[in-house]
Amino acid sequence: MGELLHIEIYKFMLVFLRIGSALAFMPGFTTSYINMRQRLSIAVAVSLVLVPFLDSYFPPIPPTSAAFIRMISFEILIGVFLGMLMQFLYASLSLAGSFAAQAIGFANAQIFDPAFQTQSVVIETFLSLIALTVIFVTDLHHLMLSAVIDSYNLFPVTADLPVGNFAEFLSMTLNKSFVMGFKIGSPFIAFTIIFYTGMGLVSRLMPQLNIFFLSLPLQIYLGLGLLLITTPMMILWFTKYFEDGLMQFIK
Repeated sequence: MGELLHIEIYKFMLVFLRIGSALAFMPGFTTSYINMRQRLSIAVAVSLVLVPFLDSYFPPIPPTSAAFIRMISFEILIGVFLGMLMQFLYASLSLAGSFAAQAIGFANAQIFDPAFQTQSVVIETFLSLIALTVIFVTDLHHLMLSAVIDSYNLFPVTADLPVGNFAEFLSMTLNKSFVMGFKIGSPFIAFTIIFYTGMGLVSRLMPQLNIFFLSLPLQIYLGLGLLLITTPMMILWFTKYFEDGLMQFIK
């Protein structure tokens, strides 16, 4: 009985290290609304449920302490990699929010962003909270957990850690997120170019007109109208991109 309990604790620890490390960086679970005790409780509960289903993935207990520490370190790093990958996918909307804030004229209006736990532009925080709500409403957080669970097929417990592949994949994901953020924010980039070009022409045609007095309220009203129109499309585009990024790890 003691040996069986020892084996079950060993299996639970391996699952908890990967799941807990991923949850520490997953979008939504890292917000300031969820304290450390709640995150730990979620990680423990999910790990307890998954241990029976992942039983075939666990190797025997390593014979030496060095091998056991190596296995623990690899599980933590794999979980951190998966969590950071999801955070990079989620960050694509942050860049689009920055473009929108610059176009509307709210670049200096900052507020606390609970998703990233930093001060960010109010439009960026607005889009971030909407995306976070959509992720949980559409059960994409289940897909995040599924990606971590299916990662045992890609990264077995006994395999060596592909550090080079991890770094390359994270850099590629960050690059794709930047491109996607640029695409999502492209309406506001086009709006900025057209608006400032038009204001420049008006100032040339009517030099006596105080163009700054006219342009600022017009920029805010038109920019907020464009934000109202494009927000559903931006969120849908982001949701599809986020889902496709997670599907890479799901068999």
